[in-house]
Amino acid sequence: MKISVIISFLIISSVENLVAQNSYIKLGQQALMDGDFKVAVAQLERACLIDSTNSTALLMLGYSYYHSENYKKSIAAYTKEIAINPTDATAYYYRARAKGYLGKDNQTSPADKEKYLLGAIFDLTKAIAIDPDDTRNKYYQVRGIAYREYGVFKMQSTGHSYDKARAVNSLKASIADLEKVLNDNSGRMDISALIDLSKQKLAEAQAHK
Repeated sequence: MKISVIISFLIISSVENLVAQNSYIKLGQQALMDGDFKVAVAQLERACLIDSTNSTALLMLGYSYYHSENYKKSIAAYTKEIAINPTDATAYYYRARAKGYLGKDNQTSPADKEKYLLGAIFDLTKAIAIDPDDTRNKYYQVRGIAYREYGVFKMQSTGHSYDKARAVNSLKASIADLEKVLNDNSGRMDISALIDLSKQKLAEAQAHK
C-alpha cells in the first residue's frame, strides 16, 4: 500500500473519530442539561473512549458521575482532568465534594474515611489558591464543612485514629472558614447555623478527656 493511501486513511479515520466524539459530547451535554445523568454518563463515556484526554468530556463526565452518586468514578474522572489541566478549580471543587461524601459513608473503612476527608480539604485548599476571588465563597464554605467532618471523625475514632488535638484544630479551622463566608455574606442564616454547629462540636472536643 502506498504511503499516500495510508496517510489518507489515517486522516479520514481521525476525522471520523472526531465527528463521533463531538456527537457523543453534544448528546451528553444535552442529557446533562436535562438532568438525565444516566444518559449523560453513557454518552460521555463513549466520548472518552475515543479520546481520554478531552477536557470538556472529562469535566462533564465527572459532574454526571457525581450527580449519579457514583463518587469513586467521579473522583477518577476529575483526577484525569486535573492531570490535563492542573489549574482547574472547578475540578478540584467537585472532586472534593465527592471525597466528602465517601468520607461520611458508613460503609467506608476508617483508614479510607481519613484519606477522603483529608483529600477533600486538600482539594478545596487548591481550589482557593487557584481562584482566591471566588465571589460566592463556595470553596471556603465547603472546606469549613469538610474541616468539621474531619474534626468529628478524629473525636469519634478509636485506637490510633483518635486525636483530640487534631480534632480541636480542625474544628477551629472550620469556624474560621465559615466566619469568612459570613463576613462576606452577612445575611446568610444558613452559614450562621453551620458556625453554631462547628462551635458546638468544638466545645464537645475541648471537654473530651
